[in-house]
Amino acid sequence: MRAAVLAQFARVREAIGALTAEQLALPSGLGAWTVRELAAHLSMGIESVSRYLEEPERSQAATVAAAGPVVVLAEWPFVTARYAGDIAEDVTALAVSAPPMELLDRAAHRIAGFLSDADDGRPLPTRVGAMSLGDYLVTRTVELIVHTDDLNRALGLSIPFERQALAACTRLLADALAVKAPGGSTEVRIPPYAVVQCVAGPRHTRGTPPNVVETDPLTWIRLATGRTSWDDAVAEARVSASGERADLSALLPLMG
Repeated sequence: MRAAVLAQFARVREAIGALTAEQLALPSGLGAWTVRELAAHLSMGIESVSRYLEEPERSQAATVAAAGPVVVLAEWPFVTARYAGDIAEDVTALAVSAPPMELLDRAAHRIAGFLSDADDGRPLPTRVGAMSLGDYLVTRTVELIVHTDDLNRALGLSIPFERQALAACTRLLADALAVKAPGGSTEVRIPPYAVVQCVAGPRHTRGTPPNVVETDPLTWIRLATGRTSWDDAVAEARVSASGERADLSALLPLMG
């Protein structure tokens, strides 16, 4: 997971380093943010790992006392929205504090140093609550993959997706769907990375499930994060859905 995060971040840094001032000033597609502010957000998301690791190491109990209850990884997508305003304010301030590449290079240097001897089980006092380092790194794959896609769409780029980072992002968002709609009546397939059972109703036991949804990883990530709508994805044949419980529109997006 560490290698996946570092590799995807390196690809993002390389792409942003080649942008012109005019490209950095373009809309990112994320509200009022420009590409420059999206770049600042990416640097902040990665440097947060270092910021949490540089704090004195505490026991889990002490971390919970300082940061709040432990955040279960599959529930992380649901708790981020409440901090969106604070994050936006921090990004706006960070974006004007230094050039994008200075921010990105600093984040890359710091995370490489702090991760070298950190234990995956170490509890971190994150913005949303206490999380282990290992789980928090999985959330960084969501930030990196989702915003790599944002950059590609905003600028017409083709920044590649690191396979393990894409897999981790896909699986986490699929697991979050199963948490939001527990059950076994519908099978959601996102080959080659994830299959989950969800939605209350008759449980499938063998043979072909009566309710099946299938899509590709990138379409799933866009659905789960509100980058595309269920109706559009179905109409464009990027999602196949069969069965009376295969309509997931009421459950999406999982995070904004």
